[in-house]
Amino acid sequence: MNVGILSWIIDRKRKGVDNYIYNLIKNMIKIGKSDEISLIHYRKSEDPIYTQVNDIIIPRMPLRLTNPIGIPRAVKNAHIDILHLPIHWYTQISPFFLNRKVKKVLTIHDLTPILFPEMHTRDTVRTWNSTLKLIKNRTDIIISDSWNTKKDCVELLNIPEESIKVIHLAADEIYKPLGDKELIKEELKSRYNLNFPFILFVGTLEKRKNVPLLIKAFNEFKKYDSNHKLVIVGGKGWKYTEIFDLIENLNLKDDVIFTDYVPDNDLVKFYNSADLFVYPSLYEGFGLPPLEAMACGCPVITSNISSLPEVVGDAGIMIDPNDVNNLTESIHEILSDEGLKENYRKKSLERAKMFSWKKTAEETWKIYEEAYKI
Repeated sequence: MNVGILSWIIDRKRKGVDNYIYNLIKNMIKIGKSDEISLIHYRKSEDPIYTQVNDIIIPRMPLRLTNPIGIPRAVKNAHIDILHLPIHWYTQISPFFLNRKVKKVLTIHDLTPILFPEMHTRDTVRTWNSTLKLIKNRTDIIISDSWNTKKDCVELLNIPEESIKVIHLAADEIYKPLGDKELIKEELKSRYNLNFPFILFVGTLEKRKNVPLLIKAFNEFKKYDSNHKLVIVGGKGWKYTEIFDLIENLNLKDDVIFTDYVPDNDLVKFYNSADLFVYPSLYEGFGLPPLEAMACGCPVITSNISSLPEVVGDAGIMIDPNDVNNLTESIHEILSDEGLKENYRKKSLERAKMFSWKKTAEETWKIYEEAYKI
């Protein structure tokens, strides 16, 4: 069985979905599937992961034909049996029509362009929605990251329940409690000009992540505690200007620190150094950052909607992501009580053990085998 995986998203600075496919591939290699994996992407990469599998380069073609013709040609020439599209991207649907003998597995992480069209560009909403509806019935098996996303797919796309398999994600093994916390803090202070103590948020700066609510709650929290800073790790996404306007209006420029994207080896140090991780997202297909924080033993406050309760369970504090006072009070509650903070730290570590990329890789490989037999 030759499994082709579209891997172009791991050839950039990795974030949520990119980390999903990278960790999936890495752990499939660990369970001994290297010889059966072909990674299909646009250009040669120095990442050593490509040396452990079959490296397939999509032929570049003129007149914007690389996606509609180049991808199906690469799939055919590589003799792919199962094609896994780890993300639905509207420019890459041609294999669903041209590679008819190849079994298709599609991961749907979330349906935000359908649920929250105002949070995306008009073109993205139009093309994303229309192409997903075109290919949903041409997919042999669909994988969703959570039961919540599966429910959305059934209700909004009328996909039969039996066609969708739920496979949870996990935190990378590098996310764990680290030793010398003071040394780590000195490193971060020097590299990112941080001040301690701090509350942490990790995620792309976009409307769905609900960062303005966090900033308003932090501003109110400062009435109780003026020592903590708010550190926001993540690159700029879509419709982020409200965040910086709010900081200006609330005069928080000295209290809110933006780091932009940071590499994973530094991110684990942020999680280990933070007093609290806050993630008031309006919707998540899964929500890796809270799980990464928990794996490092950082107490978590997150939203009580979408898939987040599925991930965090009773190991974190759940808040209404539309209620500033609810978030403010929760931040104050946990940071003013060392015993409570320690309790959530222990709960976080235990909860994180329930998820592993090895398990995700094994369950996904079973899906490939199931699709192969269809």
